[in-house]
Amino acid sequence: MTFLTYLTSGLGLGSVYAIIALGYTMVYGIAKMLNFAHGDVIMVGAYIAFYSTSSFGLPAWLSVIVAMAFCTLLGIIIERLAYKPLRGATSLAVLITAIGVSYFLQNAALLAWGSAPKVFTSLFAKIESFKFFDGQLVISPETIFTVLACIIIMLVLTFFTAKTKMGKSMRAVSEDNGAAQLMGINVNSTISMTFAIGSALAAVAGVLLCSSYPTLMPTTGAMPGIKAFTAAVFGGIGSIPGAMIGGLVLGIIEIFARAYVSTELSDAIVFGVLIIVLLVKPTGLLGKKIHEKV
Repeated sequence: MTFLTYLTSGLGLGSVYAIIALGYTMVYGIAKMLNFAHGDVIMVGAYIAFYSTSSFGLPAWLSVIVAMAFCTLLGIIIERLAYKPLRGATSLAVLITAIGVSYFLQNAALLAWGSAPKVFTSLFAKIESFKFFDGQLVISPETIFTVLACIIIMLVLTFFTAKTKMGKSMRAVSEDNGAAQLMGINVNSTISMTFAIGSALAAVAGVLLCSSYPTLMPTTGAMPGIKAFTAAVFGGIGSIPGAMIGGLVLGIIEIFARAYVSTELSDAIVFGVLIIVLLVKPTGLLGKKIHEKV
């Protein structure tokens, strides 16, 4: 049962990484930008949900909606002010800007909410843990609802990109920015919508992360953001199912590494596995090679 306990914990953590990775993979797949500030949007979403409940007395479900709305607006503002002026710039310029936005959000959170850690109340605090095999296997409600949320979000995003007009516009922009513009697609609005969706997902991920790991501080989103980017690369960046699979696998590897190897070495093992996978399959598990005509 110990093995199953670790496995379920890994699925819960991996589902959080997967939800964050979905935001990464959408932005990169469509706008071809690595938004390293995405991890800090997670932190902002968690703070908004925390204060919506603790200071304004909103129910937990409503605090999540408020956090999603705030982060959606924040994502659009970040894209318009920081990334839109660099649309034709080099990837290095975009990368440096993303790092700058990340530090800006962390320091803004430090000034606004202080450096003292906050104890985040789980969304599912009133729900009892689920017990199986006469109580030998106990699964927290955070784990179950996080996995369910991850699956639902992945299915909805897959349907959205495949069947809706905006989703098809996103795919067109992803394939060929210039051709999409010639076909009448508003590229700027499409990219803004991508950032909005990714940031809303970041808010959900932030609340779910802090429900399982209740310490909230201005640097809360930094390491999960890096690991989620790793998960997106692991699964094949630009692939929605790949982001989910990469996140789940990464979470399971991390939990098993902590349990059976070393807590201190768990992060090194996670990134080591990524290096090995990329050496064998550089495009990731579900990534596809792109052939460009010269």
